[in-house]
Parts: sequence; structure tokens; C-alpha cells
Amino acid sequence: MILVEELKNLCTDRLEDAKTLFNAGRYDGAFYICGYAVEIGLKMRICRTLGWEGYPKTKKEFESFSSFKIHNLEILLHLSGVEAQIKEKFFTQWSVVTSWDPEIRYSSEKQSAEAVKLMLTSSETLLNNL
Repeated sequence: MILVEELKNLCTDRLEDAKTLFNAGRYDGAFYICGYAVEIGLKMRICRTLGWEGYPKTKKEFESFSSFKIHNLEILLHLSGVEAQIKEKFFTQWSVVTSWDPEIRYSSEKQSAEAVKLMLTSSETLLNNL
């Protein structure tokens, strides 16, 4: 299992990675990593909401929790217990972040500096409020 504290550290680290990639002009990678950071943040929030010590990691740990083995941000937000609050207070940021999909790692579509900057600030805002 991935402990809540580890998830928190991963969020911070991935957001810093995204900023570093952005500053190096590696916009596609920065965009992808932002979404990944939000995914981790939502999984951390789910643990806190459910009183879990950590999030399942291995196939065996997921046996009874297969509905939690997902990467869909909308579903993760719903499971987090803070969906209404996030969508009410941070609808704009949430709308930006939900343009992410883990499958974009295979895409050749290029992200603009402006789109990635918006993704960075939106991701950071959401992570600070999960």
C-alpha cells in the first residue's frame, strides 16, 4: 500500500517535476505530469475521507477494491467525498484539469505554453484544496 504521507510527497514531487519540465519548454510532459499529480492527490483525499492508512498498490491489495483501481479524475473526485466542494469553489480549475487523460502519454498532440501554465496553476490550486 502507498501510505498517505507518501502520496502527499508524491504530489509535491510530481508538481515540482511538472514545473521543471515547463521551465525547460517540455510542455507536453509538464501537462501530463500535472494530471498525474492531481490523480495522486485525489487518491490521497480518498484515503483521508475513508480513514485509510494508504491507497492499494498491488494486485492483491486491489482484490476487494477493484473500483478504486482507476485513473479517471471525475470518478476519483466522486469517490473522494469532496466533489461538491471542489466543483463549487474551483469549477474553473477543475474544468482545466479534467482535460487530462492518462492516454495522452501516447499522443503526438502538442500543448501550448499557455495551456500548460493554466494546467499548472489549476493543478496546484486543486492540490492545495484537496
